[in-house]
Amino acid sequence: MRQDGNKRYKDMPRKAESKKKLTHRCNRIAGQIKAVADMIEDDRYCEDVLIQLTAINNSVKSLAIEILEEHMSTCMVEDIRSGKSEVVGGIIELIKRYRYQ
Repeated sequence: MRQDGNKRYKDMPRKAESKKKLTHRCNRIAGQIKAVADMIEDDRYCEDVLIQLTAINNSVKSLAIEILEEHMSTCMVEDIRSGKSEVVGGIIELIKRYRYQ
């Protein structure tokens, strides 16, 4: 990981196909959120809005799992290979933080 001010960056950039896939999923989630805002503006039935919010929640969780898998199989593996075994504690804390949010 490299850092520039408050921003942290991957040492190994994501492959173009991975970026495209993740960005597409983010855009789809943004579309789902826009649809919920439209439903609220249109006074749609609360249960229908809640169903859509559950779908958004599941989409975000799925995206998070995919990014976690990528992190563990690229960034974390490289750190361990280079002797930075403390990343294991970092990933445990990350999983705990995600799990209890």
